[in-house]
Amino acid sequence: MTSEENTTHKTVSINIEDEMKNCFIDYAMSVIIGRAIPDVRDGLKPVHRRILYAMFHDEGNTSDKAYKKSAKAVAATMGNYHPHGDSAIYDTLVKMAQPFSYRYTLVDGQGNFGSIDGDSAAAMRYTEARLTKAAESLLEDIDKETVDFVPNFDESSQEPDVLPSRIPNLLVNGTTGIAVGMATNMMPHNLGEVCDLVDAYIDNPEMSLEEMMKILPAPDFPTGGKIMGTDGIVNAYQTGQGKVVLRGIAEIEERKKGFEQIVITEIPYQVNKAAMIEKIADLVKSKTIEGISDIRDESDKDGIRVIIELKQNTQANVVLNLLYKHTQLESSFGIINLAIVDKKPKILSLAELLRHFIAHRVDVVRRRSLFDLRKAEERMHILSGLLKALDMIDVVIATIRASPEVSVAQEALVSKLGFSEAQAEAILKMQLRRLAALEQQKILDETTSLQLVIDKLTWILSSEENILSVVKTETSEIRTAYADERRTQIDYTANTDFNVMDLIPDEQTLVMLTTQNYIKRVPLDLYRQQKRGGRGVIGMTTKDEDSVDKVFLANTHDYLLCFTNKGRVYWLRVYEIPEGSRTSKGKAIVNLLNLTDEEVSAVIPMRDFDAEKNLLYATKKGRVGKFSQDLFSRPRTGGIIGITLLDGDELVDVVVTDGSTDVVLTTAFGQALRFSEDEVRATGRGTQGVIGIRLKFEGDYVCALTLVETQYLLMITDKGFGKRTEFEEFRGHGRGTQGVKSIVANFERGKVVSSLAVSDDDQVIITTAGGVVLRTSASDISIQGRGTKGVRVIRVDSGDKVTSVAIVPPDEDEPALPEATDEA
Repeated sequence: MTSEENTTHKTVSINIEDEMKNCFIDYAMSVIIGRAIPDVRDGLKPVHRRILYAMFHDEGNTSDKAYKKSAKAVAATMGNYHPHGDSAIYDTLVKMAQPFSYRYTLVDGQGNFGSIDGDSAAAMRYTEARLTKAAESLLEDIDKETVDFVPNFDESSQEPDVLPSRIPNLLVNGTTGIAVGMATNMMPHNLGEVCDLVDAYIDNPEMSLEEMMKILPAPDFPTGGKIMGTDGIVNAYQTGQGKVVLRGIAEIEERKKGFEQIVITEIPYQVNKAAMIEKIADLVKSKTIEGISDIRDESDKDGIRVIIELKQNTQANVVLNLLYKHTQLESSFGIINLAIVDKKPKILSLAELLRHFIAHRVDVVRRRSLFDLRKAEERMHILSGLLKALDMIDVVIATIRASPEVSVAQEALVSKLGFSEAQAEAILKMQLRRLAALEQQKILDETTSLQLVIDKLTWILSSEENILSVVKTETSEIRTAYADERRTQIDYTANTDFNVMDLIPDEQTLVMLTTQNYIKRVPLDLYRQQKRGGRGVIGMTTKDEDSVDKVFLANTHDYLLCFTNKGRVYWLRVYEIPEGSRTSKGKAIVNLLNLTDEEVSAVIPMRDFDAEKNLLYATKKGRVGKFSQDLFSRPRTGGIIGITLLDGDELVDVVVTDGSTDVVLTTAFGQALRFSEDEVRATGRGTQGVIGIRLKFEGDYVCALTLVETQYLLMITDKGFGKRTEFEEFRGHGRGTQGVKSIVANFERGKVVSSLAVSDDDQVIITTAGGVVLRTSASDISIQGRGTKGVRVIRVDSGDKVTSVAIVPPDEDEPALPEATDEA
């Protein structure tokens, strides 16, 4: 015999993948069925059911009794039914006592049970609790064999598999739970509306969703609020999954001297009020929301009252809608009507939820009626025996007296006088006072009354229709006892896709960006027109070693495509840029964009991302590239890769083209090259582009990219000289050549800082590094040929220089500008 044959151990080979799969499935089902997902019949998870049953059955802690320490309920639950830790049990008990968590609380708490600000409840040794009457309605008739009982965790006692639940608790209080691979998120509803719907559904099980929603229009949250639109709710009621958008209730009130304030009186369900207020304060500090001067929380036991005071001339509606956009004053809830049906998780429509609850109530009423009927018939049997005994009382007494002991007497009553064993036992226990005529009449009256009960129970059990009528009656009783007014308003016409732009005027504004990436926008009318050669006015206060780099016009509803020195692209709405005064320094753009160790090199305003149009770019080293606008049509918070730049190269500008436009590249030393954009093939994002202009002089670089779309090319140097030259003087050369001399650029005149396409009706805004801004008419600037010196356009102080030029196109509705006046 070999050693292998002699061994007492046996090795079994298993597939580890199959074993892991089976173990995980067992674990997942344990969590799904035994912990995280509610039963469709009573709407309770096991821990909730065990707490309520322990308080009712073990502690007798009902609503008509005195409060008892919460620790007693927790101990009874943990010791007898739920051995998963006292903190989890107590947290569940606390939540069932919070009126801001449950639409209809199931535990009546006394003491500190937490607050809507997220404060924790006091320890269980300090608080007291008892069942509410609503909770007792869930447990009513549980002692009448209405539900199945199963062994507890150690099989030392029994616990209910489900509660009888007269209240449609799953719809009324809702629930949330995260299991393994699935989750439930059911919204609370108004009890009166749900009960009405149950009654209507019993009468017409084929009713349409539209008919149902006339009775139950939407969820009803304990904290009130306003539901914005019902499309998502329709989906949830129809398919079991949807979304509800909920806003807090806020009113705009007038204060003295024209000031306004926003008063918040209700907040969305499950929102932490203190956290919401803290978020608002953070948004004010970061200047994401401007115009708020003070925030106060005046909430008390009578309700919520949060005061947001606004600065003078602040648009209250804009601030309020920004609060909806950026804070939890507006929240959305993903509805998932997932519940346990016949020991399996299932997503349920509204009709299915109603059908399962009604089926459960039918079963409870049937089982209760059978129980009551059996008890009534047993009692009727005893009463008939007592009446028979009274009719032959002398014989009964003689039989009993002749018997040596009770057991013999009982046997004699059964064998000689025809009583059943139960009747014989009752006769032997009968008191002598029952021989009185009045007592005999009581037995007769009880018999008559009991017969009526038996007849009623028999009638109930005779058909499903009769049982349903009882369910309707009891549901109506629940409605009468506990129904209240709806708390949550419904805005059927609301546009849940709120856009703050709806409240912001679509108007032209001037945007300024400094070399250190400070940005601001200002109304265009802050800068009056001046004659050529004026000194301008202060347009922006800059920090030391900072200077105004770019100035451009955009509409408040435009996107800004921000291209960085590393070739990434970010999106920014113009209205999101803080509006500043004429002399303010603006806001660091890093507070508006998620920049990562990079600076904005080029900015292009854009309203629509048209696939038929292109974005053409140029770099300092003379490379150009082109791609379709629609490649940037999906804004992303973290930006995207737009251009791949060669080492040492930088982006100069990006322009919008139609695919067949001529363009001019201008260098700092005054060279200009005109060519057709057809020579640049459109590519995808992230490419390096092709050679646009070959730089003729060492140290030269491209300073401007201009579209040939008007009559003149305007060139301005950093020392304030400039001119207009007709585009016709620039003969088209092929891409990749050196171009021609466009303007004299030297030490005296300065380097070219910008070249733009202008018409006679345009106005020009010129900005210096020191923040001085001059607005003048393009027609005031001389027209000269190629290679000339130009004229003085703006007087630049020593140490200052022109950094950017922007064009204001003509506007027929704009009034005539006043005569220029010099202003320091």
